[in-house]
Order: sequence, then C-alpha cells, then structure tokens
Amino acid sequence: MYTLIKNLLFLLDPERAHYMAMDSLKLARQLPGGELLLRLLFNAEEFRPFEWKGLTFRHPVGLAAGFDKDGRYLRELACLGFSFIEAGTVTPLPQPGNAKPRLFRLPKDQGLINRMGFNNRGVVELRSRLLRSRPKGMVIGGNIGKNKLTPNEEAQRDYLTCFEALHDQVDYFTINVSSPNTPGLRDLQEKKPLENIITALKRHPLQREKYRPILLKIAPDLTEGQVDDLLEVMHNTGLDGVVATNTTISRDGLKTPADRLKAIGAGGLSGAPLRERSDRILSQLAKGLPQEVLLIGVGGIFEAEDVRRKLDLGAHLVQVYTGFVYEGPTLVKRMIKELKSNGKN
Repeated sequence: MYTLIKNLLFLLDPERAHYMAMDSLKLARQLPGGELLLRLLFNAEEFRPFEWKGLTFRHPVGLAAGFDKDGRYLRELACLGFSFIEAGTVTPLPQPGNAKPRLFRLPKDQGLINRMGFNNRGVVELRSRLLRSRPKGMVIGGNIGKNKLTPNEEAQRDYLTCFEALHDQVDYFTINVSSPNTPGLRDLQEKKPLENIITALKRHPLQREKYRPILLKIAPDLTEGQVDDLLEVMHNTGLDGVVATNTTISRDGLKTPADRLKAIGAGGLSGAPLRERSDRILSQLAKGLPQEVLLIGVGGIFEAEDVRRKLDLGAHLVQVYTGFVYEGPTLVKRMIKELKSNGKN
C-alpha cells in the first residue's frame, strides 16, 4: 500500500508531498478512533530500553530534526513507533528559508538533497505547540539554531533565546552548527565559538532548576583532525552528547546523472550516500568519548541492519529521516521487530 502511495507522492514536488502526507496523517488521527488505529498499525514494541540522565528511550530509534520543524505533527508522529522525536531546527525569529524549490529526491541513490535554510515559524510558535499538544510519554528534543541574519559573533544570543523559550518543554537540546544551508553556520564548529555556546547553555541559571542535557550535531565532512578538535571541545565543556551526523555537501559516488546534480545545485545530501561518512565520524567519536556521553547515529538508516551497524560502532541511539521518507510509516515497527527476532541486545 505504501509503495502505491509513495509512487503517487513522488509525482509531486517533495516539499508539497511532505505536507500533504503529514496533513493526511493528522486528519486520520483526528477521526473517531483514529489515534488508536494508527498505534495498532504502526507502533513499535519496547526493545532494548535505554536509560540516560533520567530519560527513558523504549527502543533505539528516533526521528531526526528537520522532519517537523515547528512541532505541527508531534502527536501524529508519536503514533508511528518512534521512541523519541527531535523538533526543529528552530530559530528565535520566524524565517522563510531559502527560495523554492529547495528539496530534491535522488531515487537512484535513495537520497535527498535539501537547502531548506532553517525555514520555521520561530521559537514562540514551537513553544506554543508543545504546550498545546506535546505527546504524553514521548521524549522530545529541541534542535536549536541561529537566524540567517544574525552575525556569527552574536550567534550565542540566538541559541540562548531558543534555550530559554523551550527549557520547560523539551527533554534535551541539540545545538545545530552543522547545517550547510545557512551561510557561515559551520564556522561555529571552530573551537572558541563552539565552547562559548556550549558553556553558556550548560551554565545557564535555568539548568539549576531542571537540567536539560546539551547535545551537539556535527557535520560529516570533517577531517580526522577536525573531529579531534571537537573531541577536545567536548571534553573541555562536559558536553552531554553528540548527534553524528548532519547532511553532507559531497556528491562523490552518486548514481544520479551529473547534469541532474548540476541542475539541483547546492544543498545537504542525506540518505544512503551519507552512510559511510556518518559511520566514519561515529566510530571516531566512540573511540574518543567516555561511555556516558550519549552518541546518536544518523545517516543512511533504511533497515534493521543499519541500526545494528550504528549500535555496533558505538551509538546508543539512532535517528531516521530519509529512510523514513523512502520506506514509509511501518519502518520503525519493522526494524524493531527484526532486531528482536534476531536477538540483538
């Protein structure tokens, strides 16, 4: 059934198809008995529950940031089996993002290219939605960024603004300094600005009332030396966790024709082509960080075997995005069922 629906959706512009699919899911949930039916169809069993800093993840698979930037579909997504959902990336002020079209499918590579540019309705809107419709029992992360027009020397202010607005509504924060679609953003991965941002959030007075773990989402295009520099920052700041990784700017080894890639232009590549790069970064991090630092593996997860590989490389949890687009709403349920049947623990 999903193959048929996907084929129809793939005839549409990807961004339009995304909202059409999610609005249809919202409508289905709002029908009498709709939420119960969705959970019966798609909810995943508990498997390998993981406890970390007072949070309980009932299995390893969560939804990556970017899929629901404004928290518009949290209750619907909670019916699809995820153990945690990361909302955002959100910025202090609403911003439209980059010009459309800005999302492109690469079916031959099972990939997506996006240059969304942190399009979102602002942190006040996300806070409001969390207050109204946060799913009960679901771990929710807040992925925070800076507005495009905020100069890098003032970026810390933007991260603090988002942190303060969401502190009582999310369970953890992820600092996004690795998107390739906001000019200059990746410069914030340099030692000094990154240490300043992490330290400001960890030492914020709100953390004395209720501590929210701070994670960092990093790029897959870092050299081994750059990862070593980041490891030093993580040790110096006592960072709680790392999300490895964001999208790549590389186009190496793609099956999609070069003229098609040229027509698409700039943007971050996700999906199966990201698998090797993200695994390399994850492996290096796992060898250099203490066990208590949370590692979330992202990139090229389409089946249970991909989850196994990330866990074997040192990840405690994983997040899906592009695999979810290609494989459909039964993805999490199928992966957890297979992991259980093969006795992975």
